[in-house]
Amino acid sequence: MIGARHYRIALPVGHDGTDDVGAVVWAHGYRGTAAGVMQNNSLRRMVSGAGLALIAVKSGDGGWDIPGAPRGMHSSGASEFAYFEAVLDDAANRHGIDRSRVIAAGFSAGGMMVWNLACARPDLFAGFVPIAGTFWQAPPHTCAAPTASIVHIHGNADGTVPLEGRAIGPTRQGDVSAALAMYSAFGGFGPATARRNDDLTCENKVNPGGAILEFCLFPGGHSFRTEYLRYGLDRLRAAGRL
Repeated sequence: MIGARHYRIALPVGHDGTDDVGAVVWAHGYRGTAAGVMQNNSLRRMVSGAGLALIAVKSGDGGWDIPGAPRGMHSSGASEFAYFEAVLDDAANRHGIDRSRVIAAGFSAGGMMVWNLACARPDLFAGFVPIAGTFWQAPPHTCAAPTASIVHIHGNADGTVPLEGRAIGPTRQGDVSAALAMYSAFGGFGPATARRNDDLTCENKVNPGGAILEFCLFPGGHSFRTEYLRYGLDRLRAAGRL
């Protein structure tokens, strides 16, 4: 328990507690749960096979408090950022999680939460893998230092969180290209180079400090496959972030 909320954790299979381990903090989508994440055996096997713990975080009862979203139109996200920091502190103290090797990842609304963490609290994580989620409204004018490494993955025909955004009530989901452009300028990232991996078509940028900003599209709609997260982890590991 973290106050009135909780998280769940699965350490790598065979981990004997001798050494600290890195982790993937996974933020679920709309109406998801931490328990539901832990029932995804494919995800658990992949993260364990990478030698990492899986930490499934849980939104409040009304969902993630995402700045600019319908329930968070006037929110800074501070309460969510404090929750994530408390989860990391607790996991490090209880389970020997190596704070220098923790990746934040999530799908849909969870991906939106990951983008906000990357911008507001990059110090908490070694890298970020948002899938099918970005900022609500326009992206912030700037973000907090240090520059984060981000691998954004999205379906090219996503109708739930379209690449160009869409209006929902009094708000509008953000444009992915605008978020990437803002972060590219903020982090001083260089020109894009093309990459392919199975059905992922990617553009990768690197900045002088070695951080990466990668944007990958897959053919399809609003969906998640374990292989996409594996790719993001592999790219962050190759960049020295894991």
